[in-house]
Amino acid sequence: MENVSLVAVAVGLLYLAALTCIYRILLTYRTAQGAIAWIIGLLGLPYVAVPMFLLFGRYRFGGYVKARRMGDEALTNLLNRFEQQTTSIPAPADKYFTDELQVLCKLGRQPFTEGNNCTLLRDGEATFSALFEAMENATRYILLEFYIVRSDRVGQRIKSILERKLAQGVEVWFLYDDIGSVWLPRTYLKQLAAAGARIASFGNGNIRRRRFQINFRNHRKLLVCDGTIGFVGGINLGDEYLGTAIDQEPWRDTHCRIEGPAVTGLQLSWLEDWNWASDESPELDWAPGSGNAGEDRVLMLPTGPADDWETCTLFFLNCINNARNRLWISSPYFVPDFQIMNALQLAALRGVDVRILIPEKSDSRLIGLAAYSYLVQACKTGIQIYRYQPGFMHQKVILVDDRYAAVGTANMDNRSMRLNFEITAVTTAHHFINSVESMLEEDLGHCRLMSESDYRDRSIPFRLTCRAIRLLAPLL
Repeated sequence: MENVSLVAVAVGLLYLAALTCIYRILLTYRTAQGAIAWIIGLLGLPYVAVPMFLLFGRYRFGGYVKARRMGDEALTNLLNRFEQQTTSIPAPADKYFTDELQVLCKLGRQPFTEGNNCTLLRDGEATFSALFEAMENATRYILLEFYIVRSDRVGQRIKSILERKLAQGVEVWFLYDDIGSVWLPRTYLKQLAAAGARIASFGNGNIRRRRFQINFRNHRKLLVCDGTIGFVGGINLGDEYLGTAIDQEPWRDTHCRIEGPAVTGLQLSWLEDWNWASDESPELDWAPGSGNAGEDRVLMLPTGPADDWETCTLFFLNCINNARNRLWISSPYFVPDFQIMNALQLAALRGVDVRILIPEKSDSRLIGLAAYSYLVQACKTGIQIYRYQPGFMHQKVILVDDRYAAVGTANMDNRSMRLNFEITAVTTAHHFINSVESMLEEDLGHCRLMSESDYRDRSIPFRLTCRAIRLLAPLL
């Protein structure tokens, strides 16, 4: 009888936990479909669904939100002061002004700044060359934040430069994501720390704040040197971006170099992440020059699950809905939700040249298969989907008409839209737009244009598999 009573108590507690999860779902759900799926699972298989919900069901990074609201006062003042700066696109009469760019300022809580020099780095070789040079020339401090850090030749070159700069008195702060860099040897970090670098893992923020939030990732890849030069894009620290990784296809990716006042926005994003991970706010330079580095207008757009809105989703919708002639998007992971897909269809129907570049070879077999399920919807409305053939295309680039271009870390999938911390550089600079156009045209020359038959002519088991995987889009 005693055993029966214990079982009854355990079952009762399990269903109580399930009801508590359902209560949270009803208060916070984003889509009815997702809410219904979770509720059915919690009621039918609570012993599976309850732990799954605790790990993967939340969409707000509560710990980060709390840290942002109750964090360092100096950091809060910096964020507010930068947000309130007069944007370089001040009024509708300005020929550079559009409502959509003003919206981006509000989404990212950062202004468009002028006086920048923004340079497109088309591949891993150009990116690492520029990164190494900037770090070698740093005289005060170096800030790094990367999702993946490897201890291969690129990783060892980075470590060697940092150790040398530390010996010269340059301060180094090194932030990495513990899930993305799960295979990074601890000796790598210990050696850097022994040389004097401050090191923090994004997942190792205050334990009480981060419990049950392992589904959230810091997917940002950025570098800031002396508060004057910054880098952002899709490239992590690894040999695969040079095509020298053993037994791995070369990765096609893109980054950009920014010099000027916009680096302040990049540095603020890094500082907020660092403050979360370490409860520290280092003294940095907040006057990165006179704003005469160039003539480019640039906005840094950080997005993530700690924002008041789904900022990454709104960013993509803003780009798609306001495209007039051309919308070219390059993304390694194409698993859009219904609102993004509907917006893409509407853009194509109103005559916009919509092209989506995705990889033929992917590091995620599931996402590669799920992309096939969108072909019929896309082709019927004139959306052109291209599959990049040589190696794995990992770049995240958007070109909207000839008005602005964006390079960053955000993919067109649920994880980037709702779960990952991402950052994107947006610029209206014509020379940068032309460089992006030229780069994407060259990439398109290495692509295969897909058609409905790529899906319709496949076997029934293949089509069913693609559709079934698509149902898992919120978890991919």
